[in-house]
Amino acid sequence: MRIGTLKTSYAADEALFDTRLQKLLILLACAAAVLFPFVASPYWLFLACLCAINVASATGLNILTGYTGLVSLGQAAFMSVGAYTVAVLEIHAGTPFLLNLLVGGLLTALVGIGVGIPSLRVKGLYLAIATIAASVVLHFVFAHWPLTGGMQGLSMPPTRLFGMALDQPFQLYWLILPVTGLMVLGAANLFRTRVGRAFIAIRDRDISAEVLGIPLLRYKLMSFAVSSFYAGLAGGLWAYFFRVVTPESFPLVNSIFYLAAIIVGGMGTILGGILGAVFMTMVPELLKFVAGLVTPFYPDALALLAPVRTIVFGSLIVGFLIFEPHGLAEIWRRIRRFFHLWPFRT
Repeated sequence: MRIGTLKTSYAADEALFDTRLQKLLILLACAAAVLFPFVASPYWLFLACLCAINVASATGLNILTGYTGLVSLGQAAFMSVGAYTVAVLEIHAGTPFLLNLLVGGLLTALVGIGVGIPSLRVKGLYLAIATIAASVVLHFVFAHWPLTGGMQGLSMPPTRLFGMALDQPFQLYWLILPVTGLMVLGAANLFRTRVGRAFIAIRDRDISAEVLGIPLLRYKLMSFAVSSFYAGLAGGLWAYFFRVVTPESFPLVNSIFYLAAIIVGGMGTILGGILGAVFMTMVPELLKFVAGLVTPFYPDALALLAPVRTIVFGSLIVGFLIFEPHGLAEIWRRIRRFFHLWPFRT
């Protein structure tokens, strides 16, 4: 039962969608997602698939950093584990793509558990440096291991479904978007469970959580495993989308990108990971558009795009931390509250 904004039962507090408006918006979003590929150009389908992959990875990082409070700068490296696993299985075993994605996610989860072992002793900046060290180790392995193709990487054939090759954005859209949707739904439901509540307790005060009987090492490693599993699935989707995986495909700047996405979107909220990933994916496209307008007056504008993008990412992180630390999700909540109270808002 719900009276205004007051929830009067545990079931109402636990509900995933607690208003009719939310359910209606979800239905409209699903309908728009189904209709979108039939009206969009290949360019916009490409961006939609890229946004979905980034949403999947950002959601995983949000579980670790936003909900559990463990800072990681290794998300791109975890994605590379999933991407290489999928590529090797697709090239050498020819197993179904869903099985490849699952194996890639599980293997990445094991790697994440190994990287998360120091999390009981170190936190904050020191843990972030530990994840960077893991990224360096993984980059070295992928660059020198013959199975991964060394610096040349791996080129994989398009995956097939019912004998049809999935090699175009229109076809891959129906693979990437449903998988991402299930991942986001799973993350939203995770925090309605005891495990998710334990993650939040560790983030808010880990010592108090341990006093209450929450084993810190177990749940921290579990958070690393779940987050890495999401990163592995996102990396596998990335591999199927681009079909070329090299050690340079997942640089450290990509990990900064995902951290920026959850900061801009709003840490500790599922909606924040979605909004932040989409927003940060579209920022470079906006910069390309601006550079195209400036090129007639400044021919080297496109050459400056890469360093300018990094500066913009850094500026967005600092700006949101100062002026809107709760991110785009909080802006959306304020808009909802305004219309919920309108016309009685004073």
